Amino acid sequence: MNDREAGLAPVPEPEPQPFVPGLAEPLYVPPNPEPDENIRHSLFGEILDWMLAPLLLLWPMSIAITYLVAKSIANEPFDDALEDRVTVLSQQVRPIGSGIAARLAPGARDILRADDVDSVYYQISGPEGDHLDGDRDLPRPKAGNGDDEARAGKVAFRNDSLHGTPLRIAYTYVSLDPLRQREDARDAPGLALVQVAETLDKRAHLANEIIKGVILPQFIILPVILALVWFALSRGLTPLAVLQERIRARPQDDLSPIDPRQVPEEISPLVGSFNDMLERLAQTIEMQKRFIADAAHQMKTPLAGMRMQSELALRQVDPDEVRRSLEQVAKSSESATRLVNQLLALARAENQPSGGLTFGALDLSRLARETVQDWVQASFAHQIDLGYEPPDEHVTIAANPMMLRELLSNLIDNALRYTPAGGSVTVRVRRDGENALLEVEDTGPGIAPAERARVFERFYRILGSNTQGSGLGLAIVREIAQQHGAEIDIFNNPRSHSTKYPGSLFRLTFPPPVQDADDAI
Repeated sequence: MNDREAGLAPVPEPEPQPFVPGLAEPLYVPPNPEPDENIRHSLFGEILDWMLAPLLLLWPMSIAITYLVAKSIANEPFDDALEDRVTVLSQQVRPIGSGIAARLAPGARDILRADDVDSVYYQISGPEGDHLDGDRDLPRPKAGNGDDEARAGKVAFRNDSLHGTPLRIAYTYVSLDPLRQREDARDAPGLALVQVAETLDKRAHLANEIIKGVILPQFIILPVILALVWFALSRGLTPLAVLQERIRARPQDDLSPIDPRQVPEEISPLVGSFNDMLERLAQTIEMQKRFIADAAHQMKTPLAGMRMQSELALRQVDPDEVRRSLEQVAKSSESATRLVNQLLALARAENQPSGGLTFGALDLSRLARETVQDWVQASFAHQIDLGYEPPDEHVTIAANPMMLRELLSNLIDNALRYTPAGGSVTVRVRRDGENALLEVEDTGPGIAPAERARVFERFYRILGSNTQGSGLGLAIVREIAQQHGAEIDIFNNPRSHSTKYPGSLFRLTFPPPVQDADDAI
């Protein structure tokens, strides 16, 4: 071909490496990190924490709110009693000539302090602040905070203290001008102040009694609530325990899905994910079983041939016959070695998860050129013209170089095996828009359109083909192509004009590159 890249120096054909137990590259095994004890949580304990934590936080808040409500409730009857006392006391204040009659009789004073002599105080003051009766040290009200209402003849309340003792004080002003109307008392020239005060001990005692009546039952109810929550959680998580027992009771080889109708609705997504995992596991096990069965079946032929030829060589006396038998043993051994290596390559490709491969920017033209050089000597042995057509520009893809080299090697090996002597095999790299194309073209017998979908199956051989092979090469190509997100198509060779040998064109279409060619592997 005129447009082939020249200068490909012949290199020795790579010798097939025998399979040695323990030296073969192991299949991918996902990492198993050491379990972190801090990650493990108890669902029961976590739900219990989220239920009890708000309860235990709200309980002190409810006690504080109850205490405030109890104080408010306790203040109302005591304030009403104070208002009645101020009203009664203000009725005792009346003007007499130019003076004021505001002295309480001993009986009235006893009635005023009937509840507790040491907790009730009263005071009557004149318009000029002069003390008329009662406790002289009782503080006078300040402007504002209800003082205007008191001057209008209404009863006002305030909190104050006497000698460091907190007091609740009810007070009002009494007009000394009988000709003034009550509603105009605030403008009267003289107003007498009447105050009745009491300590807060009885109020606090009543509030404490209310709190005790509310809190004490809660100390009994709270353990009952905790027990009910514990019991409810235990019953609520029972379906999980039942599901666990059902899974444990299954036979070891039972990978059938769990019926999601037999579990609560909240667990259905988990059961669905578990069923998906079981399905994938069943497929993996089935694939391994099929692989082992196929490997055992395919190994029978070369092993039986080696045994038969070795037994025949033992019975032979003629050195030439012994040599021929040993040559057949060597060929069978080579076939078995190739079969084992391809089985391992296929297993490695099928069991390699996409996340287990290391992808990087790869110069596809460089990898193709190096792979073609590795197969030049083999092409000489087959008397086939092996060539490589480089692209006009760098073609970079995201790929794993080792797996992609395995893919291209199988395509070249397949082309060399099926192309008759004197034919040609061409490897081509080019770009089609954003996509990168890798093509392997031969002048062999070609593949009928009806067979093209099946040639990628493991151990599938086209009827009438006398070429030796394991039937695994294209299966390996398909697996590696799928891992790289590449599409593979088979066409007739457009450059072949022979009806007997229409040839084949294997084309792999890779997705657009993700890195520049300068960063290529």
